[in-house]
Amino acid sequence: MKANVRSLYLLIIFACMTTLSFAQGINITGKVTSATDGTGLPGASILIKGTTTGVPTDLEGNFAISVPSTSSILVVSMIGMTSQEIPVGSNSVINIVLQDDARALNEVVIVGYGTQKKLDITGSVVSIKGSEISKQSSINPVSGLQGKVAGVQINNSGKPGEAPQIRIRGVGTAYGSPNPLYVVDGVWFDDISFLNSNDIESMNILKDASSQSIYGVRAANGVVLITTKKGKSGKAIIDYNGYVGVQKVTNQIKMANANQYATVTNELSAINGGKQLLDPSQYGEGTDWYKQILRDAFITNHQISVSGGGDKSTYGLSLGYLKQDGIVDKNNFKRYTARFQNDFQISKNLKVGYTATGAFSKSNDEAGGIFRQLYAAAPVVPVYNADGSYGDPSKLFLGDAVSFNPQVTVDVFNQVTKKTLLTANAYAELSFLKNFTFRTSLGGRYGQDETRTYNPVYAATLTQRNTNSLLTFVRPQARYWIFENTLTYTKEIGKHSFTALLGQSAQHDQSYKLTATARDVPYKSEGDLYLALGDADTKSVTDEGDLATYSSYFGRVNYSFSDRYLINASLRADGSSKFYQGGNAWGYFPSVGAGWVISNEPFLQNQKVFDNLKLRGSWGKIGNASVPSNLSTLTVATGGSLAAIYGGTVNTGASINSIIPPITYWERGVGTDIGLEASMLKNRLSVELDYYTKKTERAIFDIPVLSSIGTASGSILGNQADFQNKGFEASISWRDEIGKDLSYSIGVNGSVNSNKVLSVSTGANPIYAGGVGLTGGALATRTRVGDPIGSFYGYIVDGIFQNQAEIDGSAQKTAKPGDFKYRDISGTNGTPDGNITGLDRQVIGNPNPKYTYGINTTWNYKWLDLTLDFQGVAKIDIYNANIGWRYGNENVTKDFYDNRWHGEGTSNTYPSANIGGGSNYLPNSFFVQSGSYFRVRNAQLGFTLPAKITDRLKLRKLRVYANAQNALNFFKYKGLSPEVRATDNKPTTAGIDANVYPLSATYNFGLNITF
Repeated sequence: MKANVRSLYLLIIFACMTTLSFAQGINITGKVTSATDGTGLPGASILIKGTTTGVPTDLEGNFAISVPSTSSILVVSMIGMTSQEIPVGSNSVINIVLQDDARALNEVVIVGYGTQKKLDITGSVVSIKGSEISKQSSINPVSGLQGKVAGVQINNSGKPGEAPQIRIRGVGTAYGSPNPLYVVDGVWFDDISFLNSNDIESMNILKDASSQSIYGVRAANGVVLITTKKGKSGKAIIDYNGYVGVQKVTNQIKMANANQYATVTNELSAINGGKQLLDPSQYGEGTDWYKQILRDAFITNHQISVSGGGDKSTYGLSLGYLKQDGIVDKNNFKRYTARFQNDFQISKNLKVGYTATGAFSKSNDEAGGIFRQLYAAAPVVPVYNADGSYGDPSKLFLGDAVSFNPQVTVDVFNQVTKKTLLTANAYAELSFLKNFTFRTSLGGRYGQDETRTYNPVYAATLTQRNTNSLLTFVRPQARYWIFENTLTYTKEIGKHSFTALLGQSAQHDQSYKLTATARDVPYKSEGDLYLALGDADTKSVTDEGDLATYSSYFGRVNYSFSDRYLINASLRADGSSKFYQGGNAWGYFPSVGAGWVISNEPFLQNQKVFDNLKLRGSWGKIGNASVPSNLSTLTVATGGSLAAIYGGTVNTGASINSIIPPITYWERGVGTDIGLEASMLKNRLSVELDYYTKKTERAIFDIPVLSSIGTASGSILGNQADFQNKGFEASISWRDEIGKDLSYSIGVNGSVNSNKVLSVSTGANPIYAGGVGLTGGALATRTRVGDPIGSFYGYIVDGIFQNQAEIDGSAQKTAKPGDFKYRDISGTNGTPDGNITGLDRQVIGNPNPKYTYGINTTWNYKWLDLTLDFQGVAKIDIYNANIGWRYGNENVTKDFYDNRWHGEGTSNTYPSANIGGGSNYLPNSFFVQSGSYFRVRNAQLGFTLPAKITDRLKLRKLRVYANAQNALNFFKYKGLSPEVRATDNKPTTAGIDANVYPLSATYNFGLNITF
């Protein structure tokens, strides 16, 4: 196999370098213009029907393409215009005039392993132009989708360089990676942080199982197809896009000042029988730790590209640079990108090409737990003393819970992360026997990361000190290749249209990670940080790795009769080494879709209501292999703690790491979708509605087991549950013109999704998780039949105990005045029993959003353009762990200080300063808050110089703009941001706010120039 792959790769390279001495096709030139004003249309698609060969028009609407024969047909399409099919015949010059079409039902859309007209698609597929993404100041292209696609939920992070979390139609898997599959120019990825938004031509989101199933094993969480920009025939075009701006913290939490902190600290001491620790009269405002550590952060992004080509070849080159400072002092991220692309028309039937991308990033990381420290740090502690030394909390005897100075944490922390990624794809496409197209491609990626952490020798405070330096290197590597071949047959017989696809795919995915440490490494500069300079007796090296291979076969048939009745059926078979040892290596993923274009029926030809009306339905199965390899392999651990001495001899012992199931099966998704598409009022109004179900069968969970069993992991992995997402989506858009100078569009989208667990292998026994950021090891989430995944689970608060008499008459005899009053719900017999126990816990919140929505508008008046995007989430809960994550005298928010119980009758909603003591810290409804929000996601005002000015300046285009992102946010949540990401990206830990890096507002000015 490797020899075959190598031979094919060399053949493709040879073909790419050979551009002479081949037979030539028929060269066609022309121009695509708008029927509305006669202007040239840039970016229109000219595609040879039945193939994937095509070119876009240049900025003036001109194009040049070589076709195999006079019987070829050109498919001319553009988003927002009505597509046309033009027979070539004996013509060498073909000019096309396109009519406005707000529905774009005839637009050619990229789907799995090919393209289809929007009219012919039977599944739920949404296409977003790259220009809509690049307008925003998002450093990750996925962030630009937020609020633009119904049913797609995105949670961003304010951390520089960090990828957003995306969910397509709810949670698709509970273990492993819940990220969708990204296919970039034929290469598969889990993350596209390396990709520059300006390099993207289009993003196509496959939302239903029918459209996803052609990707079988990796489609369980949705598929995002990304096509990067390609060179266009014609004169060289040079584009520059860049902006500079600033990021500002929004919705800053107001913490108690020093005087208020001293008051609360004394109250807590008195509740616990202690003495007064601080004299409030000695303190005023004190230290605002958020203000001290956080900052306004600089951001800038620049990209330059060159593209062009002739009759037989096109090229594209782009270079990008991004620098983003974090809102935490000393935290920053830099990224450099380069992309190269060439296409060659070797002969009239053969086309070859390649795309290669390189990305390098470097970040100075923020200290782990810094946001937790800013929340908890004592404001009575100065940043620095008068002599310049650090303020020391230990001198105030406030306890270990606040024995840190956040400035020390930031100053001492020294960690740098570097990431290098190279990815490429080469292809050859051969057309033969009129109706056949064979395409072969070989793609791959190589990733090399390095995280270097150095903990120096220092003595800042009594507890913040280190006597031995520690140097740590973590170096993950990833090597991946994918080899795919497809054969496409296209045929039209009268009113019948057929397209059949057969394909084969092989993948190899290998990772390796090396971790090495050494103590007592000296440090004067970066040049000193070598493990060899450390103490030889303290050096350690560990490594780990993984290898997964896949073999796949797939096919698809599309049929259309008279553009009225549509059928789409596919089947994919995937074999994966991840499930080989369980004897269940192969999975089979079928799908079928049907469509009825009602508006093309003869009985609707004379009606005036609908310009287009289509009903579609689909069903399909998809799979998930984004789980660790060899789940059914029993592993053991050895070590000195497991050794035993018998007869004076030391014998090595071993312990089982985890309990494993005898067989691990494919995790499968089964989905149905019913959709309605309509356009009215001369195509100005478009509506798309979808109802779907998405069921995950045999979902892999890790269920906790008793520690007394003796396993290292404390859990058992396996196919433990079935769960379901069910919902409704709606997208409505209006596009119109007022006079000749003003045009506008308004799009509204929304979705309703309900998540529910259908069955669990443990029966009535639930799966508990969500212990990050909770005091005493409590677990805040539960997954149980009938409830959503990762539901918040705890006690219901019915008020605050005001006095001892209330306590004596309650079910909480050990409580204190000011404590939470928990509701007595159930005893061992299922009825209230006068005692508060674990049986009284209930579902108290849902971290899975019920509603997501977006409003997107564009306005164009002469040379001015305005974009306003709004986005929101409703009926979602967040567990604010920051409030109850207490072990002593941590600070409190100003809100808590103002509303706390501090004597009988002072509050019946907020507890006393003892919120972290007694049973108050246990998960309960007080900590669950609404995560609903509405924001102005993006606002941009641009000005494009008139053509008569740019002509004098020898420019094709010059545009300047001002942009604001996340500038206005409306929510009731009492944290920094309601966008709370799942810890370790696991759905069972979603919505718990503990040490979250918050979002910030970004304000920037940009410039677009085309030469």
